[in-house]
Amino acid sequence: MKKERASSGLKFWGLVWGLGIAGQLCWNIENQWFNTFVYAKIAKDPTIISWMVAISSIATTIATFVFGTLSDRRGKRKPFIAFGYIIWGVFTILFGTTEFITAGRSGNTAKLLLLAATAVVLADAFMSFFGSMGNDAGFNAWLNDKMNDSNRSAIGAALATQPIIGTIIGTVVGGMLIGKEDNYMRLFLVMGGLVIVCGVLTLFVLDDAPDLKPSRQGGFWEQLFSAFNLKELLKKKELLWVFLMMAFYFVSFNVYYPHVGNYMIYYLGFSPDSIGLVQGIALIFGMLSVIPASKLLNKNKFVPAVTVAVVLTVIGVGVLGIVGRPENVDPTTIFNWNLLIGMFLFGCGYIMFMQVLSVWMKQLFPEEAKGQFEGFRIIFFVLIPWVVSPFIANPIIKNNGKIIDSDGMEAFLPTHVLFLISTGLILLTFIPLFFAAKQRRLREEAEKTEG
Repeated sequence: MKKERASSGLKFWGLVWGLGIAGQLCWNIENQWFNTFVYAKIAKDPTIISWMVAISSIATTIATFVFGTLSDRRGKRKPFIAFGYIIWGVFTILFGTTEFITAGRSGNTAKLLLLAATAVVLADAFMSFFGSMGNDAGFNAWLNDKMNDSNRSAIGAALATQPIIGTIIGTVVGGMLIGKEDNYMRLFLVMGGLVIVCGVLTLFVLDDAPDLKPSRQGGFWEQLFSAFNLKELLKKKELLWVFLMMAFYFVSFNVYYPHVGNYMIYYLGFSPDSIGLVQGIALIFGMLSVIPASKLLNKNKFVPAVTVAVVLTVIGVGVLGIVGRPENVDPTTIFNWNLLIGMFLFGCGYIMFMQVLSVWMKQLFPEEAKGQFEGFRIIFFVLIPWVVSPFIANPIIKNNGKIIDSDGMEAFLPTHVLFLISTGLILLTFIPLFFAAKQRRLREEAEKTEG
C-alpha cells in the first residue's frame, strides 16, 4: 500500500507533470525556436540547421543508450534526472549566447560565421545529450518504475498529452518572449532557468521506486551493446514494419516541420509572436483528433486510424504547399484561413499518428525485452529521420529559396516548394503500412485459430 500511495499522491503527480511539461517545453525550444534563432542571429543558411539536426539526433540516441544502461546498472534514476535537467538548462542558456559571436561583426565575416555555426551545432548537441540523460533515460525510466495497475492509464494519458501541451505552450509563450524585437536570449534564459529549477527540486523531492535494484548483465559494454540484438527485431515482422512506418513518416515530417518557423517569418513575413499564435490555435483545435483516434483504437481499428492520420497530414501539408505563398497571406493578422486550415489538418494527422503508433508498437514489445525495444524505437523515431531528412530538405531550400539579404549576403529561405515535395514523401508511408497491416491480419487470424 505504501508503494501504491507513493505512486499516486500529490507529490508524485506534481513530479510527473512538472518534469514532463518542463522537458517538453525544452524539446519544443530545440525543435521550434533553435532554427529560427539561427536564421535571425547567425545566417539564413539551412546547412547549419541540417548539421544541428543530424548531430543532435546522434547525441540523443547515444545518451539514451549510455545513461539508460548506467541507470539500470546503478539501480538509480534520481541523479540522472536531477543533474541531466540542470545541465540541460545550462546548455539551453549557453546556446543563446552564441549570438554574441556575430554581434556587430566586421571583417573576417566568413571565419566568424564558421565559428558561430560550429558553436550552435556543438551547443545543441550537448543540450540534446544531457536532455536525453535527464528526460529519456532518467524521467521516462522512472515513470516505468513507478507504473502500476492503479496509475497505468493516467501515466499513459500524461505521456500522450504532454508533448502536445508542451508544443502549444512553447510555441505561443516562446513567440511572446521573443517578441517583435527578436529577443531570443530572454526565451533561453526563462526556459533554461525553468529546467534548472526542476532539476534542483528533483534532488530534494523525488524518490526512486523502492523495488528498483541494480541490474548488471556482464560488463558495461556487454550490457550496452546487448540492446542492439537485430535478430530479435527481425523475428517481430509486424513490429519491424511499424518501426519502418514511423521512420518513413518522420523522415517526411522532419523535411518540412523544422523549417515552419523560418518559412512563416522570412518567406511569409510574420513576426515570431504572430507565428506562435497561428501555430498554437491550429494545434489546440488539432488536439480534438484524439477523440476519434481513441474510438478507433478502442475498436481495434489500428490500420484505418493510421490511414486517416496519413491522409490528414498529406492534405494539410499539401494545402500549405499550394496556397501558402506570400501573395495569398496577410502577415498583419493571424487569421489566414489557408495557413490555419493547413496547420490544423497536419496537426491532426501528426497527433493521431503518434497516438496510434505509440499504442500499436507497445502492444508488440516482448515483456522480457521492453527496454531493448525502446532503444530500437529511438533509432527509428529519432536517429534515422533526423539524420536523413536534412539531406533532403537542404537542397530543396537552396535550389528554391535563394535571395540576397540586406547585408548583401546570400540567404536561403524555405518556400512553399518544400511543402509540395514533402506531400509526396508523406505518401511513401503507405508502403510500410501495407505490409504492417498484412502482418497484423495474419497475427489476428492466427490468434483466432489458436483461440
